[in-house]
Amino acid sequence: MSLWLSGIGVSRGIAIGRVQKLHGGDLEIPEYTLAEENVGAEVTRFFAAQQRAREQLRQVRAQIPDGAPGEIAAFIDTHLLMLDDRSLGEAVVTLIRTNRINAEAALKRQRDSLIAVFEQMEDAYLRSRKDDVQHVSARILRILLKQERSLPAPAEDAAAAEPNIIVADDITPADIILLAQQGVAAFITEYGGPLSHTAILARSYSIPAIVGLHGARRLLRDGEAVIVDGDLGHALADPDEQALAFFRSKRAGQLARRAALSGLRHKPAISRDGIKIKLLANIELSEDAAHAAELGAEGVGLYRTEFLYMNRQGNADSLPTEDEQYEAYARVVSSVKGPITIRTLDLGADKQVDSGSRLGPTPNNPALGLRAIRLCLKEPDLFRAQVRALLRASAHGDVQIMLPMISSVAEFRQATAFIAATREQLIGEGRKMAAQVPVGAMIEVPAAALAAPWLAQYASFFSIGTNDLIQYTLAIDRVDDEVNYLYDPLHPAVLQLIRMTIEAGDHAKISVAMCGEMAGDPRYTRLLLGLGLTEFSMHPASVLEVKRIIIESDIGVLRQQARKLLASGDAGVVSELMREFGSGV
Repeated sequence: MSLWLSGIGVSRGIAIGRVQKLHGGDLEIPEYTLAEENVGAEVTRFFAAQQRAREQLRQVRAQIPDGAPGEIAAFIDTHLLMLDDRSLGEAVVTLIRTNRINAEAALKRQRDSLIAVFEQMEDAYLRSRKDDVQHVSARILRILLKQERSLPAPAEDAAAAEPNIIVADDITPADIILLAQQGVAAFITEYGGPLSHTAILARSYSIPAIVGLHGARRLLRDGEAVIVDGDLGHALADPDEQALAFFRSKRAGQLARRAALSGLRHKPAISRDGIKIKLLANIELSEDAAHAAELGAEGVGLYRTEFLYMNRQGNADSLPTEDEQYEAYARVVSSVKGPITIRTLDLGADKQVDSGSRLGPTPNNPALGLRAIRLCLKEPDLFRAQVRALLRASAHGDVQIMLPMISSVAEFRQATAFIAATREQLIGEGRKMAAQVPVGAMIEVPAAALAAPWLAQYASFFSIGTNDLIQYTLAIDRVDDEVNYLYDPLHPAVLQLIRMTIEAGDHAKISVAMCGEMAGDPRYTRLLLGLGLTEFSMHPASVLEVKRIIIESDIGVLRQQARKLLASGDAGVVSELMREFGSGV
């Protein structure tokens, strides 16, 4: 009998195959006291496990094919760095020696402590990086416990065998890389969200994936036929012939459309009625820029800078210097063909910026605490080093500076005055920089959207960060499994805030982009065009599909439909009206 299961679709596409469970859930970690004479041997045992984990990850790193998106290797590089970090090396050894406990128990204590820090982070993307700590710790723990997880072997006759649908509690980046090379059809995990490692890597490999499907390992049987719909987040176990025929046809249509997309790489994103739309990419590494350009991106709409401040290998008690930041920014700016928008530091007092120190005490409510631009204005030395580095890097390309979490005109003006003063200092020192470096505001707080008409008088551009804007507007955490079903980009209040921001930008004649996930989701492309958005920034893998929709759309018609949709304050009616945006007009 067929069984429908629902989770969160995080990587689009249809897959049909057989369930292959990836065994090895929670580990039972013993804790015991060591005799004084055995402490040295226990430290040696921990170092040996750490070295074996390092060798395993290097082997995985060597198997990544040339030309793969930079973020694939970046996950493994992050884990290798973490293995060498004091927080998972010296700190664990100190616990072993000080408490005379076994290596497994010491590592578990340190892992739990680090995860607690990450869980306090307000930014959903950075908070999801606690998975790195979990995955690296689990790899070492499995080695210590002699319970290393083995991946399913590829079928002897891969051409004849039905592809595997991997079902697991969670999957490490290293396992995803190896499984992708085996040609798995899809991933289903019990845990995770849209920003989890599984989600990001599945999208990079264009493998359909569903996360947060609770009970999947219990409800699905090894070898059972299953259909995965990564668009809707549905899995159908034991499908009948009618269902198989329907989804085979749907998959064939998707594959045909995907194959046709390659012809759009160098075609401009111009609608049927002649409106030019700018398509940009969100990147984290300089090598991502080349990949984005190959897929048709015209530049970079969001480059995050937080990772320079985190996982500070060998520099646990320091922040990145101005020169260190300049070299990193200059490298990525030089690699981008087109404009690049660089977001200033979006960390806070709740976020650990290195392996052993904080910028301040953890607040009771980090969502409303000292973070992003608030922190930078309170810590001018921190902000000055980054601004100087960014202005110097502007000599190498078309740089824009974007300020995150702006909530008022006064805050924005204070920040821009600081940047202007810093620029004068650099001029006095004879430093090279661009003649003009536009400074814009990220609209991700409802207050900023409501104040957009006044902000637009001072900002050079806006960029709408829908991830935080939706969360703050609806007061929900989309990474929290208990409430993420309430995360609704189509909520009338969210749509009104987006439209208000776009209108304010149009009136002031400044550009308005969107760099949140909504911009790269083809389900919302026509709606956003109807709302007046003309700049989209997204994961590089989404560029061609969004471009196709733009080319097939008549934006004038979409704007008429959008006005009707905005007139409704009922979320149910909005969902019904959204069907009009699927007609391709």
